Order: sequence, then C-alpha cells, then structure tokens
Amino acid sequence: MAATDVEPDAARPRLFKIRGANSHGQRSSANILIKRRYAWRGYHNAGLPEGQTPNRITLTATDHDAIIGTITVGLDGPEGLHAEDTFGPEVAQLRADGHRICEFTKLAMDPVSGAKQVLASLFHVAYIVAYRFKGFDTLLIEVNPRHVNYYVRMLGCKVLGPERLNRRVNAPAVLLHLDFGYTLQQIARFGGQPELAATERSLYPFSFSLTEEAGIISRLQKSNWSTDRPIRS
Repeated sequence: MAATDVEPDAARPRLFKIRGANSHGQRSSANILIKRRYAWRGYHNAGLPEGQTPNRITLTATDHDAIIGTITVGLDGPEGLHAEDTFGPEVAQLRADGHRICEFTKLAMDPVSGAKQVLASLFHVAYIVAYRFKGFDTLLIEVNPRHVNYYVRMLGCKVLGPERLNRRVNAPAVLLHLDFGYTLQQIARFGGQPELAATERSLYPFSFSLTEEAGIISRLQKSNWSTDRPIRS
C-alpha cells in the first residue's frame, strides 16, 4: 500500500492518521503494540511479516507518530486465509458459494480516549482496501467467544462457525462474517455523524462519511495505488 496519510476533511478534523505500515519502523512499532495487547490477553502471537505483501496489508493509526491501533487486511489468494486453519469447512463453503472472501486480523488497540473513533476509522479504511479497491465482498473475523456480542452489535457481524481452538493464538475462537454490502448501507446512513451514537449503538456513526470516503479513495489513487479491479460505485 502506498505510504499516504488518510485523514478526514478539514471540516471534521481528527487527531490521528491512518496509513499503511510500509517501513521497517512502522511495522516494528505495530508489532510491539500487537505483542503487548495479545500478551495482556494471554494469547500467543507470531507477529507481522517483514514487509507488506499483495494479499496481507497492514494499516496503522498514529497519533504524533505513536501507533495507537493496527489492523491487517488479508485477501484470499493462493496461500489462503488464516481463518481456514480453524474453520476450513466454513471458508470452503463460502468459496463454493461464489463469495470473494477476506479477513481482518492482527487487530490491536491502545486503550486511548476516543478508541471507538480510532477503531471505526481503521475498520473503514480496511473496508476501502478490501471492498472498494479489491472487490472482496465478504469479511471474516475470528474473535474470542466473549467478544462475539460486541462485533455483532457494533459492526453487524453474524456467527458463521462455532467455538473452536485457534492454535495460532492458543485461545478459543468463533468465526464471524460480514457482508460488505451491509457495511456500505450503514456507512451511507450513519457515517460521519458521531452525534448519532447516543441512539445508534454501533461503530458506524464514528466512521467516515461517504464524502470523506470519496476523498480518501481519491488520495489513495493519486499515491500510486495499483488495482486490477474497478472501484465499486
């Protein structure tokens, strides 16, 4: 991913930036955050690979160059997805049904103020990468069973696979899936309106508006982003 900063319009400033973790320093800092947060939960963690790959794109949220959040977009390809290590039949069925599947992994957040806005922004840019640029339509997320209700409520995920042991982190996991078409509808309805969070108890009011999203896409296109698929309208 090109090393471009992603910020909202000046009319609604934010105090952090979303960018691709392209440099050694950025990836090292993201790894430190991931390892610290995973260790706090008692999870094992293999860390990030040395560099970005076409099918593994890591994003970070930074505040004055300090990384406060990170997420990795995994796109289905020849090497497959991490989720099928634990949920092979469910992943195979989605492929057989014609879905273009991706996964979000290595999510780690510093417990900072405004964490919902940071998480919503990271998720939104990851969605832009996977859906708008690459044309993947179905998201998979493996979560600890005690976090299932949070992702169902905050993103609209649905349970796809029952609780099993994820051997990569040595912890129980449930497989969730999300139709990006639903995500688009929610962003169009609630995005860029944090004042609605009092009644709409999801992450979507903290996401970018469609106007801001269009600006992000334009900036990414101008920063040597390469894609072999048209951006979805």
